[in-house]
Amino acid sequence: MLKRYVLILLAAVTGLSVLSAHADYQPVAEPVAGNVYAIVGPLGQRSAGNDGLNANFGFVVTPEGVILIDSGASLLGARKIEAAIDKVTKQPVRWVVNTGSQDHRWLGNDYFAGRGAEVIALARTAATQAEYGAQHMEGMTRFLGKRMQGTRPLPASKAVAGEAATLELGGETLELRHTDAHFPGDAWVWLPKQRVMFSGDLVYVDRLLGVLPWSSVKNGQQAFHAMAALKPARIVPGHGRVCDLAQAQRETGDYYDILVGKVGAAAKDMEPMDATLDRYADLPQFKHLENYGDLHRANMNRAFVEFESQ
Repeated sequence: MLKRYVLILLAAVTGLSVLSAHADYQPVAEPVAGNVYAIVGPLGQRSAGNDGLNANFGFVVTPEGVILIDSGASLLGARKIEAAIDKVTKQPVRWVVNTGSQDHRWLGNDYFAGRGAEVIALARTAATQAEYGAQHMEGMTRFLGKRMQGTRPLPASKAVAGEAATLELGGETLELRHTDAHFPGDAWVWLPKQRVMFSGDLVYVDRLLGVLPWSSVKNGQQAFHAMAALKPARIVPGHGRVCDLAQAQRETGDYYDILVGKVGAAAKDMEPMDATLDRYADLPQFKHLENYGDLHRANMNRAFVEFESQ
């Protein structure tokens, strides 16, 4: 199913509007907690104007260097992320930690590795990056054109075995754990000292989460509940503004609960798909989210199929 990554992704995002992304888009770091910063990207589609930075990134400043969380979608995007970091600190990027293997999470790895950074991910994330790197490059080139020149897909060089790992640098502790929700190998980064969660594509706010053909809403619901149990003070979602747990629950957690508890339950009970999708087509509590009209029915369809096959 993942073999059709590029073509399906292009179809899935048709009609998304670009918010605040223009030809000279420059990411800006915003403080989250102490030495932790977020780079919040535009909500719309990848484009030459935003160099594929339509997602959220972040970094932690330590005495031994910067820990960057996700590296962007291209060489030029990585340079823009580096420029945003440079406005906060002159410490070099020592580590890059990838939360996923979707294009804008890791195609900037090569740039930072060339600057001396060690690139780290859980082993399943790194394996997925290696398997689908060529397809991701093809897809990003369709979006960015000549602005992808010089980008080389470099999977994480330090692949950490297991479902979770604890990393320490410069007095900071990061807990990396698989979520496997939006894309196979996806993970979160939890900073227990600051109680800050970098959720990767587990959490979306301000826009509706996308359920792709290879996503798992079952995994998403389980991972969201596990994240909520940590009681994070601040969440840097995969897309949307930095938020608290209450907003993440309203705009993502509750949506997972409907996709699993209602749509998925109907599929397991062998109810007709069309009748189920019609029943839950109107969800007023999510209509304010960007892309609701474009994605909601397709999300339900894929959730139904996931549980129908179990």
